[in-house]
Formats: sequence, C-alpha cells, structure tokens
Amino acid sequence: MSDQILHECGIAMIRLRKPLSYYIEKYGTSYAMNKMYILMEKQHNRGQDGAGIANIKIDVEPGRRYISRYRSIKAQPVASLFRKIAKKYKKAQKYGKDKFKDAHWLKENVAFTGELWLGHLRYGTHGLNSIENVHPFLRQNNWRSRNLVMAGNFNMTNVEELFDILVNLGQHPKEKVDTVTVMEKIGHFLDEEVQTLFEKYKDKYSNREISEIIEDELDFHRILKRACKDFDGGYTMAGLTGSGSAFVVRDPNGIRPAYYYADDEVVVVASEKPAIKTAFNINYNQIDEIKPGHALVITKSGEYSMQQVIKSGEKKPCSFERIYFSRGNDPDIYQERKQLGRLLVPQVLKSINFDLKNTVFSYIPNTAETAFYGMMAGIEDYLINKQKEIIVEGKPSVDSVEQIISFRPRIEKLVLKDVKLRTFITDDQHRDEMVAHVYDTTYEVINRGKDTIVVIDDSIVRGTTLEKSILKMLDRLGPKKIVVVSSAPQIRFPDCYGIDMSKMGDFVAFRAMTALLKERGLDYLLGEVYERCVRARGHQSQQNYVKQLYEQFTDEEISAKISEIVKPADMNAELQVVFQTVENLHKACPNHKGDWYFTGNYPTPGGMKVVNRSYVNYMEGKLVRAY
Repeated sequence: MSDQILHECGIAMIRLRKPLSYYIEKYGTSYAMNKMYILMEKQHNRGQDGAGIANIKIDVEPGRRYISRYRSIKAQPVASLFRKIAKKYKKAQKYGKDKFKDAHWLKENVAFTGELWLGHLRYGTHGLNSIENVHPFLRQNNWRSRNLVMAGNFNMTNVEELFDILVNLGQHPKEKVDTVTVMEKIGHFLDEEVQTLFEKYKDKYSNREISEIIEDELDFHRILKRACKDFDGGYTMAGLTGSGSAFVVRDPNGIRPAYYYADDEVVVVASEKPAIKTAFNINYNQIDEIKPGHALVITKSGEYSMQQVIKSGEKKPCSFERIYFSRGNDPDIYQERKQLGRLLVPQVLKSINFDLKNTVFSYIPNTAETAFYGMMAGIEDYLINKQKEIIVEGKPSVDSVEQIISFRPRIEKLVLKDVKLRTFITDDQHRDEMVAHVYDTTYEVINRGKDTIVVIDDSIVRGTTLEKSILKMLDRLGPKKIVVVSSAPQIRFPDCYGIDMSKMGDFVAFRAMTALLKERGLDYLLGEVYERCVRARGHQSQQNYVKQLYEQFTDEEISAKISEIVKPADMNAELQVVFQTVENLHKACPNHKGDWYFTGNYPTPGGMKVVNRSYVNYMEGKLVRAY
C-alpha cells in the first residue's frame, strides 16, 4: 500500500491439554515457547508498534508466581520478548538436565513454563506507542479465578456508553479507553460469577475447597453473554484467568478474524490461518473459524467448546483483510487478490486504448504484487484471444504469425521500496518530506514520450504518497501517460472497527467529492448534511447521511477528480487513476463483504454514529478521531 495506515492487531493463544511433563518428554522443554514464537512471528504483519505475551501456570502451590507477562515496544518486539524468555530457560539449564526436564521444578522456579499462553501484536490506533498501551492487559486479584489477562484485535464505537455502564455498576475506571472498559466489564461479571458460586457452596465446604470448586465450575458462557451484550464494534478478544480458564470471543458480524485448531494435545487460536498451519504443520481444512457472536471457551481442565454468547448479525468480515492486511500466503487470500487484479483488466485496457505494444506494466511493492499477477494473467488471456482472432480471421503470412504469437506484455519492476515509513513519523509537517524518499525507481526502460506506464496499488487512501513521491518519480522516466490502478474501490468513509481511518478529510475520494460539489454549485448540500448529522447526535438508530453527497456523482467523475488532485503541478505525463468497482470486489471476495469504508453500509449502529460524527468534525475543523 502506498499510503501508510495503521490497522488491526494480532492475537495468538496456546492451551496445552496434557500435563507439562508429556510435552517435555515428547518434544523438549521449549515446545510451547517455540510454537508461540512461530505463531507471533508469522503474524508480525499485523502489528509492529509493540508486542506482549502472558503465561499462566495451572495449579501451582500458594506462594509461587503463576502469571508471567512481558511487553515490548522495541524495533523488533517479538524477537525482543522471546530473547528475554529464552534467557530464563538458559538460566534454568544451569541447574542441570534433570531439573530442566522436571515439569514440577520448572513450574515452581522458571517463568513462562505454564500451560496457557496468550500473545498480542499491536498497531496503535489509539494512544501513544508506550508500554502501557501494549496488550495483554492484566486485572489482578488475590483469588486465582478473579485474575484476568486480556488481549484483542478490536475497536469499540461506544466507549463512552460502556464507561458510563461501569460507573453505574459502581466501578471507578482509571481510563476511558476501549481496552480498559472491555476488560473491566468482563472482569465485573467474572467477579459476580465467582461470588455467586461462593455463596452457593459457602455452607458446605471450606473456603479453600470452594476456591477450587469455583475454578472448575466457572461458566464463561454466562459471563460473556452478560458482558458482551452492550458492545458495539468489531472485535476478537481473548482472555485467560489465573486459574487456567480461557476464552476467545468474536463480534456478531464477524468483522475481525479468528481461527482455531484443536487436537488431543493443544487448542490454538490465531488471527490468521497461515500462522497456525506453519506452527503446527497441519492442513488448512483442519483449521476452523470462530463463528460470529460465539466464544471458544476452554475450561481449566482443558475441555473446549464453541458457544453462542450474542445473537449473530449479518456476516460482514472486513474485506481489507483480503485486500491488504492478512498474509498473502493463505491460499484463499492469494487467489482472491489475483482475482482482484484480473477483474480490473477491462478498465485497464480501456485506459491505455488497447495499446499493449507501448505499455509497461508494474506494481507498487510489496502487497500489490499478487493483484499484479492476476492483472497480467487477465491481460495475457485477452492477448491470446486477440492473437487467435487475428490468425484465424486475418490469414497472415508465416513471418507475421511468428511475430504475433511471440508478442508479450511488457513487465518491469519500476517502483522500488527502500524504506518503511515507520509510524513514529506522525506529524504532517514532516510526513511529506519522508514520503518523498520511501520509493525509488528503475531507469532507462521507458521509451520517452511514447510509452504508457500502468502501475497497480492495492488501495489508495490519502493519495499523499502518489502525489509527493511515486508520480514525480515515474514522471521523470518520461512516459506519455501514467495509469494508477487500485485493486480496492474508492475509500470514501471512515472505519471504526480496527483500522485507523476515521478523519473524513484525509480521504482523497472525499476531497474529490467536495471539490466537485463546489465546482457545480452544490456546496449548499454540505451544510444540509451537516445539519442532519448534528440533529442525529445522541440517537442510537441512525443512517449514514454522508452517502447523499457521493450520490451526486458517478464513480468515474470522482476518479477523474482524484486524478486532478494527486497530479503534481510539474508533472508532464497525462494521469488517470482507475479504481476497482464494489461489484467486482464482492466477486473476488464473496465471503468477506464488510465494505463500509467503500459503500458507507455499516453493520452496527455505532458505525453510523461514527460516520456522521466524523463528518461533523470535518465541517467544524476538528482534527480528531470520531470514536
């Protein structure tokens, strides 16, 4: 993606279902640690601002630590975490091989030797990139069953309402952020569950006996059903208790991804399938999806079940997962991205006036590469059909037949990505300067004044990198025309479920639409929509009023205006920007129809509230998030 956006997070969980001694004897002491490292490293694409890991030891004696947690915001946070854990293991080896293979001794003396692991990779959509904002979060208590460790991939649209609910429950939250409010709400009902069980058995057993009974009988189906009913957002949330229970719960629309694998040795959860496959060397058909509105619940004894905790809504998994966020080595995602490129071919051919001889094809590295393969496969199919048509109908000479069948589309790697624009470069004053140096190009492969360059990107958000870097760089090659192709549709509306795209004025499609309104004397609609959005504040059931503004223009009109906006003032080549259609997006990704950033069709009431609030912020000049 040419425009840097912050997005998503990743989770990883492992529950060992047999005694620790079993794994030590069969695989070695570091079995779980190694598996967890692979799970997290294979999802590092989901979060490079920070990483954290927690471990629970089940049934250790009182007086021994049973919860371990490390977090890091170093440049390579996953590697940093596991170096620290490995040091613990190496130190333990000094006590001798017998000790290092003794499960009881390890659990009493060495951190991160428990049966339950939870890892998290963070992209910071809220808060500074400080260690305090890195998951897992820990809610501590002297009762093992009331300790709660949580991590997740989520954004809530109704944090203020959730905060008020906590206050009304009698709590005094220390922060008004979704991670804290979610953990405290689940923690509240965990406390109530523990107290209910205590009251049930207090006249029958000693307190110590009751504590053990509670750990065995905790009902997370009931806890999550009560806790999650007020949540509005996209989420996959994972939690562990100090006693060894665990859960992973997914939002009712399935916006955020969650997958799991289980056998008689382990239960494993991750945000992406390839991580599980690689770590445990299994087939893709052995990996299941956690259903929307359901929780995967793991008891202290290691039994697991899928339980519905919220009524499922219309399934709307995030399509950006397929276009950009998830790793492209998932076989389904790989084919979908190729199809996204292939479906663009009719628009691309029209943009170059079908002149393949004088066109050079390339892509914006690195995530657009797969869509590029699909686009070129479609171009080659077109070319084969044209070649057959000419040969069959035209009856050419032997020499011209050889010339026809030997023709191939021209492919060059024109754009090179030298630097990753790190997220600590956030201020607008310095962003443009850095953007200009992120990319470089390959010289002397374009016929000056004659060739057209077609370059595909997976999506265009702000258009900043196109204007400040890529187009200037490609224009120096001297092409007649440059066609920028986006494998995603126009991004028109903010996201509020996990991607850091909430400021309406940032989107180049929105800027293009408002420019067209002003050009055509329709700018009074800006005020009318603003009034509707203001009046809608505070109402739960809303509609997206901003859609009315886009309805004044065709997709092609907005694309043409985007071309004008991103074209540098000193650019010599003609410029055309081509976008994927929403219809073709759904053809390519039929099972992931979460498209609210393209269409404005939000799956939850909170999404409608956020888009209208974002528009109000834009009109009032407030450069703040809308959720």
